[in-house]
Amino acid sequence: MEEKLKEIVLRFDDLQAQLGDPAVYSDAERLRKVNRELKELTPVAESSSVYFQARKEASEAEALLSDPDFRELAREELERANRELRRLEEELRVLLTPRDPHDGRSVVMELRSGVGGEEGALFAAALLRMYSMYAQRRGWHTDIVSLNETELGGVKECSVLIEGDDAYSRLKFESGVHRVQRVPETESGGRIHTSTATVAVLPEAEDVELEIDPKDLQIDTYRSSGAGGQHVNKTESAIRITHLPTGTVVECQDERSQYKNKDKAMKVLRARLYEAERARQAAAEAAERKSQVGSGDRSERIRTYNFPQGRVTDHRIGLTLYKLDDIMDGDLDELINALTTAHTAQKLGEGQA
Repeated sequence: MEEKLKEIVLRFDDLQAQLGDPAVYSDAERLRKVNRELKELTPVAESSSVYFQARKEASEAEALLSDPDFRELAREELERANRELRRLEEELRVLLTPRDPHDGRSVVMELRSGVGGEEGALFAAALLRMYSMYAQRRGWHTDIVSLNETELGGVKECSVLIEGDDAYSRLKFESGVHRVQRVPETESGGRIHTSTATVAVLPEAEDVELEIDPKDLQIDTYRSSGAGGQHVNKTESAIRITHLPTGTVVECQDERSQYKNKDKAMKVLRARLYEAERARQAAAEAAERKSQVGSGDRSERIRTYNFPQGRVTDHRIGLTLYKLDDIMDGDLDELINALTTAHTAQKLGEGQA
């Protein structure tokens, strides 16, 4: 492990030196990559410095054990240094666990109402609000690409871009079936109904990873529908893109600019095609073990929101929190941190660190 830590510290120092290079600052893409790698390496580099200092202190204390005048003091110092080393070794084992290469990316989140009719759609709308408020807490930017609503304000389906550092690492475990148990407003008998909504979280694909032949695209324009003032139904700004080889269709009518709608729709199309390719590769790796935290399969029931009891239960890790109102207002960190910890512990247990 020590050799690996030394390599990381050298790389960290090299990246810091690059920040002082005018050639790096004049290249926006290169500067972005340097800053991203620095951010990833900083926790390991900082812990490594403390680790090597503790090793030095332990070595110095061990050398003093042979001196009768300092033996007792050296023994105490050695015990303290060894405790610190054990703590740091465990911390570094976690930090050195291989990161998902997509963790730092923005995401496309897709929500769909499931069973329960209108109640399922209203629950999907509540989840959209929850994730939007969480994104706001994290300082991320949200941008709705497409939204199909019901007359009562429910969400039949929705695609939203969530842009910000580490969005995928924080949201990737949200994929799956979310179940709600509550008394609908339209229920006169006070009976508890169970409804569902599905969430899919896709990492945004970078241009270099996925080449799309323009000949494979059918792009149609049409007039936006719904509320929107004087421009609605007067200009054909809405975009529908069909990827002919796969039949994947993406629509966007959120912006009044046809160009902006096309740009958003292409981001969603790239993410969907990239995710399909990732799923194909994962299926081919038959020996790969399924994660305890979850495969991210949108058909997997992952969480129940029980309103009468004010609780949220994540079924993958058996965690129940009695803070439903806070969670629905975007306070998701306790849930997400627990899922991330469970996932990291499993990877360490499988010897992937």
